[in-house]
Order: sequence, then C-alpha cells, then structure tokens
Amino acid sequence: MIKALRGMNDILDEQARIYSQILNVCERVARNYGFCLIETPKLEQTALFRRSVGESSDIVGKEMYEFSDKSGDSVCLRPEGTAGVVRAFIEKKLDRSGGVHKFYYQGSMFRYERPQKGRLREFHQFGVECFGQSSVYEDASVILMLAQILRELNVAATLKINSLGDEECMPAYKTKLVNFLQEHKDRLCEDCQRRIDTNPIRVLDCKNESCQKILAAAPLITENLNDACAAEFTQLQKILTQNGQKFQIDAKLVRGLDYYCKTAFEFVSSELGAQSAVGGGGRYDRLVEFLGGRKTAGVGFAIGIERIAEILKTREAPQEREGIYIGALDEAFVSTAFSFALKLRKFCKTQISYEPRSLAKHLKAADGAEAKFCLCIGQDEFDRAEVWCKNLEDQSTFAIKFKEVEAFFKDRA
Repeated sequence: MIKALRGMNDILDEQARIYSQILNVCERVARNYGFCLIETPKLEQTALFRRSVGESSDIVGKEMYEFSDKSGDSVCLRPEGTAGVVRAFIEKKLDRSGGVHKFYYQGSMFRYERPQKGRLREFHQFGVECFGQSSVYEDASVILMLAQILRELNVAATLKINSLGDEECMPAYKTKLVNFLQEHKDRLCEDCQRRIDTNPIRVLDCKNESCQKILAAAPLITENLNDACAAEFTQLQKILTQNGQKFQIDAKLVRGLDYYCKTAFEFVSSELGAQSAVGGGGRYDRLVEFLGGRKTAGVGFAIGIERIAEILKTREAPQEREGIYIGALDEAFVSTAFSFALKLRKFCKTQISYEPRSLAKHLKAADGAEAKFCLCIGQDEFDRAEVWCKNLEDQSTFAIKFKEVEAFFKDRA
C-alpha cells in the first residue's frame, strides 16, 4: 500500500473543518484591514530563498526541498511565504508604481525537518505583507490584526516584541556580540560556533539550554539602538499600550530569518509545548531592494495553521447544524429532489441523496451530515405538491408547498 510521505498529511473530516474555520477568520480580518489575495507558486528558483532567507539560516542550509529540474535549473519548494510575495511584487513592477500595496496569502510551505507536534514537512501558513508603508503605525496595525485573529479564534497567546535596529546600529552591535561569543565559543553548541562567523545574530535564536544560559549575559540589541530606532520602538510600545494590547519585550527575539530589521514580534502560546510560537513577523525594509527592486518599506506576519489547529481541536465545541439534506422516498422523485437542491444551493448549504431510501434512513443520513433540516419527497408529497420537512434541532415536522420552499429556507438554513 502506498502511503503519504512522512511529515506530509492528508487534511479531511474534522481537521478540514477546523482549517476552514481558521482561514475564514484570517481572510475576513485581512480584508477588513485592506489586504487583497495573492497566490504565488509553490515552486521557485532556489536563488530566491538563498538571497532572502539567508545562506546561514537552517532553512537554506538544512531544510529546503531543493533539486534540479529537467533544464538543469536549481529549484525548490517554498519554505516560507514572504520571499515569493516580494518576488511577485518586483516582477509585476509594483515597486515602481508607488503607493501602498497590501496582500494576504495562504497555502503549503515545505521544510525537511523532523516531524513533531505542530511541525510538519508540508505545513500551511496564512500571511500578510504590506509594501510602501514605513510608519510604525503599520507595524502596530499588523500586530493588532494578528491579535484580533487569535482573539476571534479564542486562542490565548502572549505578544513578544523586539527591535533589530537598522543598517546603522546593527554593525556596532554585531561587533559587541561577536566579541562576547568568541569568549564563550568552546561552550557553545556546534551550530552556534558556526554562526559566529556566518550570522552571529542567529545565535540568539538557539534553543539549546546550555547556550541560553551563556546568552543570558550577552549584550542586547535594545541597548545599542540609534536614536531613530529607539524612538520608533518606544512609539510602537506606546501605540500598543494605548490600544489595549499587552506585550513583553524580548531583547533576544530575532525571528530566525535574515531579512528582518527594526520591529520583530511573535505570539506564543503555552498550549503547544515546545513549539510555542503560533505566529509572528516584523519589518523588512531592505528586502525588496536586496532582491533587485526599488527600495520599498515592508512589514508582515505569518500564522502557522497546524499550530492553531492543534489548539482548537482539543476544545472544539460540537458542530452547529447547518443547511439542508434532501432525499427521495422513491426512484421516480430523485429528479424532483435534484431540482430543489439546485435552487436551494443558490443561498444555503444543501446535500442530496441520489439513492431512494426509507424515511428513517434519510433521517439518519441527515443527522450524520449535521444538517439543520431534512426534506423528503415521495408519492404522497408529490401528489400534494409539497415536501415533508423535519427540523433536526427542535425535532418539529411539517409540510411546505413546492412553490414556497425557496422563500421558506432563504433565511432559515
């Protein structure tokens, strides 16, 4: 028997319903904030991620599904969403059009890592990217947007924020950090020893407990910000506080991707164990230029759908009944039931059985489909030009004339 690849799961039944619930909330909130849909290919040139995510990152170094296509070009399955959106933004010459452009996306990402709770090799993200808006108010806006999504999904999470500075204050901080790391190099893990030379900032993101103990005394970026970055970070805190959003400053929060600058943030949940981050993002004002476009401010976030789903599935309320189930009691009336189903589907969820069954079997099927109403048509109903109906919530039964069916269910199902 052929099975799905390890870490790549099918999504169906209850899990599919939870996924749809999460995405429906995400998309509605995103549209309310002025974002519109963008879809980018799952397969991109490998160079896109090497240049954006960074050669020194674990994603590029260890986790990408990278291969040569039949033309000999190096391509890979996308490991994250931002780089592809930026590539499309530049390719469509939106970086030259001026103004503000806001996009949201959702779909599969791929990373070759050890599967565990909340972490798969094919996983799904919802994300937003805003281009052309440099105001710290937009940083606050996307943070509050993500907070609203989590609130509507009833997911309790703590917001952590940091500033990574800009191209002026970061070099001086890196020098201080490297000097500190060199003093403790022999006690750091192998990955951190390598990162001292490739990307020392990413050492702060190490999850190794012994490394974290050493890093407790490391210099902090928040203590090395220039005046402009410090003022912006202070303003961000003020905006969040004024709008009722609690937060913690985490001076070691670096988000693990090379393209971030200034604002970095993350929402973490205690309901997920080791994989505590449910979503996060930040500002990336240099990424568009770095990938060949005109200098353009950028800020965004991504949510891990699997991680949210792990939380929701442990406490999901029973599914509310929805829509209509319709069936025929005799073969001769399947076509009549089908015609009604087409009309009802214009405004409500409608399921139909093409197999003529007894009333008891139709009721059982309607109950299993979690329909709100069960409609049946047999010889007696047809002769009277009406359908038999049962409300599966209050258990009441009644008849509805053929000509009144659409009007009756328009606001009820």
